[in-house]
Amino acid sequence: QTFYSEVLRRINLIESDYFGLEFQNLQMKWVWLEPTKLIVKQVRRPMNTLFRLSVKFFPPDPGQLQEEFTRYLFSLQIKRDLIEGRLNCTENTAALLASHLVQSEIGDYDDIADREFLKINKLLPYQERVQEKIMEIHRRHIGQTPAETDFQVLEIARKLEMYGVRFHPAADREGTKINLAVAHMGLQVFQGHTKINTFNWSKIRKLSFKRKQFLIKLHPEVHGPHQDTLEFLMGSRDQCKIFWKNCVEHHSFFRLLDQPQPKSKAIFFSRGSSFRYRCTRVIILMWAIYYLIPQPSPFNTKGPLCLSPSFQMSTLSLPGQAPSPLQSPILNEVDTARLEEDEEGRRKRYPTDKAYFIAKEILTTERTYLKDLEVITVWFRSAVIKENAMPEGLMTLLFSNIDPIYEFHRGFLKEIDQRLALWEGRSNAHVKGDYQRIGDVMLKNDFNLNLIYWCYLQKHDEVLTELEKATKRVKKLETVYKEFELQKVCYLPLNTFLLKPIQRLMHYKLILERLCKHYVPQHRDYDDCKEALKEVAEIAAQLQSSLIRLENFQKLTELQRDLIGIENLTAPGREFIREGCLYKLTKKGLQQRMFFLVRLNLCSNVAVLILTSESENEWSVPHCFTIYSAQRTIVVAASSKVEMNKWIEDLNMAIDMSKKCQEKSDLLLDPSLCDRSSDEVSLEQESEDDMNSSRCSLDKQSHHRANTTMHVCWHRNTSVSMSDHSLAVENQLSGYLLRKFKNSNGWQKLWVVFTNFCLFFYKTHQDDFPLASLPLLGYTVSTPGDSDSIHKEYVFKLQFKSHVYFFRAESEYTFERWMEVIKSAASSAGRMSLLVPKGPAEMNGGS
Repeated sequence: QTFYSEVLRRINLIESDYFGLEFQNLQMKWVWLEPTKLIVKQVRRPMNTLFRLSVKFFPPDPGQLQEEFTRYLFSLQIKRDLIEGRLNCTENTAALLASHLVQSEIGDYDDIADREFLKINKLLPYQERVQEKIMEIHRRHIGQTPAETDFQVLEIARKLEMYGVRFHPAADREGTKINLAVAHMGLQVFQGHTKINTFNWSKIRKLSFKRKQFLIKLHPEVHGPHQDTLEFLMGSRDQCKIFWKNCVEHHSFFRLLDQPQPKSKAIFFSRGSSFRYRCTRVIILMWAIYYLIPQPSPFNTKGPLCLSPSFQMSTLSLPGQAPSPLQSPILNEVDTARLEEDEEGRRKRYPTDKAYFIAKEILTTERTYLKDLEVITVWFRSAVIKENAMPEGLMTLLFSNIDPIYEFHRGFLKEIDQRLALWEGRSNAHVKGDYQRIGDVMLKNDFNLNLIYWCYLQKHDEVLTELEKATKRVKKLETVYKEFELQKVCYLPLNTFLLKPIQRLMHYKLILERLCKHYVPQHRDYDDCKEALKEVAEIAAQLQSSLIRLENFQKLTELQRDLIGIENLTAPGREFIREGCLYKLTKKGLQQRMFFLVRLNLCSNVAVLILTSESENEWSVPHCFTIYSAQRTIVVAASSKVEMNKWIEDLNMAIDMSKKCQEKSDLLLDPSLCDRSSDEVSLEQESEDDMNSSRCSLDKQSHHRANTTMHVCWHRNTSVSMSDHSLAVENQLSGYLLRKFKNSNGWQKLWVVFTNFCLFFYKTHQDDFPLASLPLLGYTVSTPGDSDSIHKEYVFKLQFKSHVYFFRAESEYTFERWMEVIKSAASSAGRMSLLVPKGPAEMNGGS
């Protein structure tokens, strides 16, 4: 302790509790010098031993460090971790960190100076490979002071999964090699450089070791009375003890309000270790709330690394066992949901300014977006790791591309949440400054946002293509993929989640546009919002064409996976146009079919279609039209005139596009897309298999995801186009709503997410999966009438046949937004089928 105190005195380090001294032991491993023991009892040759000052405790938010010198030392630690390969991250992130370190050392960009500095100083193990990128990014830091660059280094580093991580090799009960680490929130388990589990301090009852065994005893409520002790095998007793000490120190530093008093030593003998941690100043308690929110731990109850009860709930019941989301979404699991709040009292407590509710939309949709990212980064990763189903190259490609986005948004959500809490006045922070704005937070994060997303886009095509190839080539991966899509947490087709990051940029642009439109130019938040909008709009404009192309590829991939007997649907040049339900004329009359309109990029002189409307054909069927080609004739009917016109418009558009095609082909039509029945020219009687093929296909889908557009179009006799899908991207929304059934008295408070033409219902925004869903195709949205006897503000009414729901928003702005997005997904009232008698589902008010 005397030695360490002298070090601190000489460098004048005030915030010393974060640091410690390290030395190399006989195994050449860096270990911490213990202040309470004599140096000669720890180090073999003290006179010839090199000691180094290092950061021992990494707080979750190093921006709260008080001293500039402390932040500088933290920055040097990040620099050391990069050089030694501890801070594992993508090359783009590493280049960004290195560029800030260069700015801190030599100042503003100079081509010659940069090259000389990087030639002499090694910042990254693979520096030569990314040197040009480091210099390119360094050029953007002109004017930053060393203190500002240190702050930027810490801001970037704290969002990385490997921030402050020190590996301790171990093996689980099954002999699988893993790495253990300890951080501010608890213990972490890694497989390679991938975090596969986290044991929060709140879940741990006791830590101990016995010889080579490291033991974690959990609280009973985590796993029940059984399997409450997890065992890990380490290389030696000494390694176990070192890690155990490290855990005790971290727990004391980040969790304990009062330091435990060391027990007096036994006079005659002692049992166990006498180690007790002594912290001179516990100053990190302000971050305690950071790790109170439990992180998802997606493992089932059979493995040694099992923790999350929520995951057990999500995997025990498959969607096929749940009530059909096409029926009334009665949330049996939310009977205990809170009833109607005193809204008048609430409005007195919280702001009513429209800008607040626009900013709050960023927060609510950000919460949903982060959960969507976790579907890939946490849940899907755990599924493929558990089964060892994904090739290592694809693992690296997929997760190194999306992990930086996930880490960025974890920090970004925290900042937005804190700002909205200040805006609402739930603390006394408003007395210290003006926090009723959001543009500064957006602008502050814009540079990293744009950089990370641009890097993501560069590899997005490759990720989708390689994932599709691998699922065809690797049977185990295909099985894991399909089984994962059956889990409740995967509430949309899996590849839909890979498009969420690019779609999210479009959301930021739209929300910032609303803010700028609302503000007057003199408003204190206007300039920041305007500048943030400019930054986001620039990259959004560059991504717009890519987003359309990727959405098309994603939709074709989904169709190819869901439809039986379809091959090469994702070949270049093919464009999805519309999917939906039509009635096809056969000898037996009109038979319900699903139709998928896809442009194949064929030559116009080979495949020319001629359409006629109902007035020009001989069939006395409402909303009927005929499709002619060189060798085929198909007579179909839509459920309404509106539907018929949509199909004819899109078919004509597809014909015009084909006429402009210059590619020559000897094929009439792609055989993989042709209906194999023989009646399309002669209208002969179909076989029983052909008659039931569409129904069987849809029945299979009902055990998969009952709320896909394909499934909903079938039951609602409607259709959806690619332009509808694109519009839906702009209209995603989430937030709390109060819901009431037609004949019920009370209101339930639910977290509601709108995406992919569907409402998803949760108890709270922290839930991992929805409890029910309500597809909106075919619904009408309106305000309640006098007969509804609803005497509340901001209430809208959803109705499809006999299904009626009332939803109540918290403000005029949120009411208008929910009305807007639902109208974009719900159809007009005239789409009921006029062609066939009502079936059992319709008789019962189903869909």
